[in-house]
Amino acid sequence: MIKITTVNVNGLRAASTKGFDAWLAATDAQVVCLQEVRADATQVPAALREPEGWHLPLFAPAAAKGRAGVALYSRIAPTRTQIGFGSAEFDASGRYVELDLPAADGLPGITVASLYLPSGEVDTPRQEEKERFMEEFLAYLKTTRARLEAEGRELVVCGDWNIAHREADLKNWKTNQKAAGFLPSERAWLSRVFDEAGYVDVVRSLHPDAIGPYTWWSYRGRAFDNDAGWRIDYQIATPGLAKLAKTAVVERAVDHPSRWSDHAPVAVTYGA
Repeated sequence: MIKITTVNVNGLRAASTKGFDAWLAATDAQVVCLQEVRADATQVPAALREPEGWHLPLFAPAAAKGRAGVALYSRIAPTRTQIGFGSAEFDASGRYVELDLPAADGLPGITVASLYLPSGEVDTPRQEEKERFMEEFLAYLKTTRARLEAEGRELVVCGDWNIAHREADLKNWKTNQKAAGFLPSERAWLSRVFDEAGYVDVVRSLHPDAIGPYTWWSYRGRAFDNDAGWRIDYQIATPGLAKLAKTAVVERAVDHPSRWSDHAPVAVTYGA
C-alpha cells in the first residue's frame, strides 16, 4: 500500500506557523505533494528543509518572488526527479515537479507529480497564460503516458488544477459559469484529459455520485462554515494506477480556526 496526499498550502512559511509542521509529522502518507509554496528550500524553516523521516524535499520555486512554487516530500527514496515538463515558458514558473518511485510490494513503479495549474482571470492576460499552459500540459500528459506505459510504470498528477469539472464540484455552480475555474472551455479541456489522454479522476472514480467533496473554501465570508466550496484539487492517474485506488479522503479541518490553508489535503491510498 502507498498513501499519497496533495495540498495547496497557500504559502508554506505561513502554513508552518499555523500547524502544517504538526500535520506533516503526523501524516502516514508516504508522499506529500505541495502547491503554492511561495518559497524555495532555503527560505523555509529548517524542520521543513530536512524533516525527520523524509528524504530531502524537492522544491521547484517560481521565478517570480512570492508566487506559485511546488514541492514533493517522500519517505521512499526516489530514483529520478524532474522540475518542469519541458516548457520554455513555464519550467521556471514553479508549477510542476515529479519524482519516480521504484516498484515494491506488488505495486508498479509510480511517477508522482505535483502540479499548480495557473488560476486565470477572465478577459485578462492571466487567462491567456492559463490557456497556453493547458495546451502544453495536455501534450505532455499524452506523451508521458505513452512513455511510461512502455516502461511498465504509472503516473499520478496531484495538485491544484484550478478547474471544477462538474456541477457537483462546486457549491454555487449557477453563479460561477462565467468565472475562471468553471468556464465551459476549461471544463472541456479537463474532459480531454480524461477522454482523449485517457487519465482518471481518482477521487471521482471512488465517489461517482458525491457532491464534492470540496477541497477549497474562500477565506471571505462564511464559505468554510457553510461548506460553500470548490473541488479543484485532484489526483489524476493513469488507468492502471487508478484501478489500485482503495480509499480517497479530503482531510477537512474540524473548524475554521484549525485551518492552516484555504485548501484541504486530498489523500488517496493505493494497493496491489
